[in-house]
Amino acid sequence: MEKIIIEILGYISATITTIAFLPQIIKTVKTKSAKDVSMGMFVLFTVGVFLWVVYGFLTWTMPVLIANIVIFCLALTQIILKIKYDKLENKG
Repeated sequence: MEKIIIEILGYISATITTIAFLPQIIKTVKTKSAKDVSMGMFVLFTVGVFLWVVYGFLTWTMPVLIANIVIFCLALTQIILKIKYDKLENKG
């Protein structure tokens, strides 16, 4: 029973931390601006998340693996949006 509770806790925390990225991505898309987003922070964060994916794969810890694959994709999306909208802002 205790193992199930720990597993559920892992999935709940993974879900919440994953969902936390959506408001920033939605705001960036709606405003077509990412000027307040720190590229350095997102690059470092994305590298860290990639390492969590590797860790999750090596330990086969499913909440860590699943959440960090999704977070990696969201963080990479934010980096791409930052590059895209920064270029547009610099042209205009």
